[in-house]
Amino acid sequence: MTDRFAAFRHKAYSRYFVSRFLTSLAAQIVSVAVGWQIYDETQNAALLGWIGLVQFLPALVLVVVTGVTADRFGRRNVMGLAVFVEMACAAAILAIALSGRFDPYIVLGVLTVFGIARAFYSPASSSLAVNLVPKEDFANAVGWVTASWQLASIAGPVLGGLLYGLGGPVAYSAAALLFLTSGAMVLSIPKPPQRGVREPTTLSTLLGGFSYVWRQKVVLGAISLDLFAVLLGGAVALLPVYARDILELGPSGLGLLRAAPGIGAVAMIALITAFPIRDHAGIILFVTVGLFGLATMVFGASTLAWLSIVALALVGAFDMVSVYIREVLLQLWTPDNVRGRVNAVNSVFLGASNELGEARAGFMAHSLGAVFTVVAGGAAAIGVAAAWAFLFPAIRKTRQLHNEDL
Repeated sequence: MTDRFAAFRHKAYSRYFVSRFLTSLAAQIVSVAVGWQIYDETQNAALLGWIGLVQFLPALVLVVVTGVTADRFGRRNVMGLAVFVEMACAAAILAIALSGRFDPYIVLGVLTVFGIARAFYSPASSSLAVNLVPKEDFANAVGWVTASWQLASIAGPVLGGLLYGLGGPVAYSAAALLFLTSGAMVLSIPKPPQRGVREPTTLSTLLGGFSYVWRQKVVLGAISLDLFAVLLGGAVALLPVYARDILELGPSGLGLLRAAPGIGAVAMIALITAFPIRDHAGIILFVTVGLFGLATMVFGASTLAWLSIVALALVGAFDMVSVYIREVLLQLWTPDNVRGRVNAVNSVFLGASNELGEARAGFMAHSLGAVFTVVAGGAAAIGVAAAWAFLFPAIRKTRQLHNEDL
């Protein structure tokens, strides 16, 4: 029988898991509070798009630096330092809120620094997980890492909405404290083994992640599928619009909307860890991305709160399957000495799908309306799933998640 908690038998991994959860929780609180406060004071959906854009651009610009940093230096140390920078950014937004002059453009500047920290955090933290457990527990560890973000996606938005209801400074203070705790915890992890980069720093070394991803078509197809599906179909940036103007739910309702995908995702990860995907992984990947698009369309067209929440839960559940398959393929099909650089490339793809997708949604909604933007995006995600099934036959033929050659 499968041990669904196998990764937690290792103390270092348990500390890592808690640290990632706290970091994600704090980031969610900041996201909910900043998004609501900016939109509430300006009613400008385009600024919601800028929130995502300024956090994505650093990962794109610094991709060749962040990846090799994770491979050449201790991933634990890079991860911890990045968390402390995020803490400083939360403290800076707190100071702005306390000043009584919440200038959205100054806040966007702070979020840019936050994005720089995230650019270093993401490849280091993603690569560290598999250094903390033996190979036989890799898939279980990766699954729970993915679940940690989803768990935070449930608690973070709800907590963020409730804390913001008490006042913006309360939310930002809580986030800063969570970042502080997370950073201290990750630095308490004993130094793990890591196959570092031994060759000199050359252009080839810096671009090693791109080279590997391009050669490995299964990895390329999996992360590019997520890129375009979520870039076109993502609706998270527009949840403040739905909560305030369409469903009329208020800040606490925004927290429920933000939490709904996480609830669906955690339910799905519980199912996946109990009954692991053992066959037809590629086909399952394409089908669930298509269902993600369909559920997004339902949410976009809904004017009923309960239906919107159910649709978002299904969005999270179907997305969880594709995220799990992609992350397991990425970590288990990548050699350790280039894992940081490959994860940096993956971070750019994820950033493009999430933060750039939020920018796309915000700008498009500003011109065409939120409902059209979300429904059309869901339809586009279905089209992407169909197209990728033909463009990447290697994924369609992939049955097992493990690469026995590594």
